[in-house]
Amino acid sequence: MKSLSEIETTAKRASRAAGYSWGIAEEVGKSIRLSELFGFPGIKHLNQYYQNKKKENFEEIKLINKINKSDGTSFCPIILGVNFIDQAKNIENLTKCSVENLAYPLLLLPFLSRGSEIIGKKLLISFDDYKFLLNFNVSISSNFWDKEIPMQANHIEISFLNNEDNFSDQDWKNLYKLAEDTFVDETDSLKEGAAGAGLTDND
Repeated sequence: MKSLSEIETTAKRASRAAGYSWGIAEEVGKSIRLSELFGFPGIKHLNQYYQNKKKENFEEIKLINKINKSDGTSFCPIILGVNFIDQAKNIENLTKCSVENLAYPLLLLPFLSRGSEIIGKKLLISFDDYKFLLNFNVSISSNFWDKEIPMQANHIEISFLNNEDNFSDQDWKNLYKLAEDTFVDETDSLKEGAAGAGLTDND
């Protein structure tokens, strides 16, 4: 089994050989490492993308808008991903944005996951029948596990979710009330044993 370090280094070098700058190649290496860490076939999709890249001229998104449509060719997921990280603080004000005709959408996911950590919000990604919940770059949840992720997404939607508790106020109050049973009232003996109590100043 290949180590995460090997995966990152090889993906980075392959990306440089595929024509990307060392800076972008490094970002790709980090993202493919995340894909494999989260259990997604990042290496497989990256390899297929680079094979296809030799034959197709994928379009690049420089500035991400609320709606992003291509001129006919598919968008490059790597350039979109790198620019998403760079522009994440501004994009979150859109609350939602979409991309039409994106090649190899799986390659975009780890970039978005890292963006989730940057802005401190969960992201919901959906295309076709697939949905992915990105949790601050800690995990990626999905509504499938053993299905093959398509190499093309006609319409992908990225939603920025507001941070909210996953429990009701009543559930919290009930649990907190139970936790209060562990609280100890302060007594004279506790005061005497507190840090710094009873120390003698010898100066």
